[in-house]
Amino acid sequence: MKAVRHIAAVVSLAAMFLLGGCATDSPSHAGQSQPAASPGKVAVQPELIRLNELLTITFSDLPPNNQIPEFRDRVKEDGTILLPLGVRIEAAGKTAAQLQQTIEASYVPRYYRRLTVSVKNEERFYYVGGEVRQPNRQPYAGAGITVLQAIDSAGGFTEFANRRKVTLRRVNGELYTINCVKALEDHSLDLAVYPGDSVNVPKRW
Repeated sequence: MKAVRHIAAVVSLAAMFLLGGCATDSPSHAGQSQPAASPGKVAVQPELIRLNELLTITFSDLPPNNQIPEFRDRVKEDGTILLPLGVRIEAAGKTAAQLQQTIEASYVPRYYRRLTVSVKNEERFYYVGGEVRQPNRQPYAGAGITVLQAIDSAGGFTEFANRRKVTLRRVNGELYTINCVKALEDHSLDLAVYPGDSVNVPKRW
């Protein structure tokens, strides 16, 4: 009888050991680190055409007796350009490739059976002069540049700067006067700067 009890106890202990081993195996397996997923490539966003930008547009694949010369126009404040034959196109906010397709669709088949268009952007700059530490033209990096940021890109104000009468001149000749002291508090006064614009900081007398 004692032998039977001894055998039963041994079997019971063995079963507990096996069950315990199974219980520890599962969490260990679940906790194994998995290979990290490789991050996906970030798509490069194409540059969009902006207000006041100068565009060069060429037309090809036209009949020899009905050519259109190379055309240059600056994007107007309403975002459009006016092309030969009175064709007005919305340009701002499009990529060069999208604008090419839009122009082609506006001429074919209304004016031509076939037409190939090429759109080239100018190199973009704005200008900062007057009482700044590094007056010069600055590369236009894209949307979001304001008068205060343009001045910062030129090294900031000098000690002689009149910060209340900074001027912003658009390519089309429009002139604005900005009080940069107030613009620090009211961001609506900090006007956007576009390609070809000029910011001038006068001297404080």
